[in-house]
Amino acid sequence: MDKKKKKYTSKEDGLAKLQKYCAYQDRCHKEVRTKLLDLGIYGDDLEEIIAELIAEDFLNEERFARSYARGKFRMKKWGRMRIRRELKIRNISEYCIKKGLSEITEEEYEAVLSRLLTRKNEILKKSSLFERRKKLFNYAYSKGFEANLIQSFVKDLTRTE
Repeated sequence: MDKKKKKYTSKEDGLAKLQKYCAYQDRCHKEVRTKLLDLGIYGDDLEEIIAELIAEDFLNEERFARSYARGKFRMKKWGRMRIRRELKIRNISEYCIKKGLSEITEEEYEAVLSRLLTRKNEILKKSSLFERRKKLFNYAYSKGFEANLIQSFVKDLTRTE
């Protein structure tokens, strides 16, 4: 017996499974489409299920973008650039990306960047001022924070040394 052979799922079963899938956590259209294809649902059935999920508010890209941005910022301490890039990979519209990023206040954003850089600065080995600034900049940049914002925070942080 070939276990890799995909079994066809009926439209009704697929809808029920996807309702649970979307109720558990906000999903984007791309994730839902991939899940339906994995279940062996294609063509018109796939499009009808997605339309029904949207109509019943199980699937909402703006809500997904907002919760994604909030979660990645608060839990993983990602910057706006990284969140924007990840949302674009998921084919989220520019409108929804803007709505998602509006969940992050400027004060909260700067406070997180400041905390990240302060902690990183404390654990860095003693090195030249140039090396330290470079390491701090690269760390924050890899988290997705904007270069001009990082530079001003790094300068302020390393000015007292």
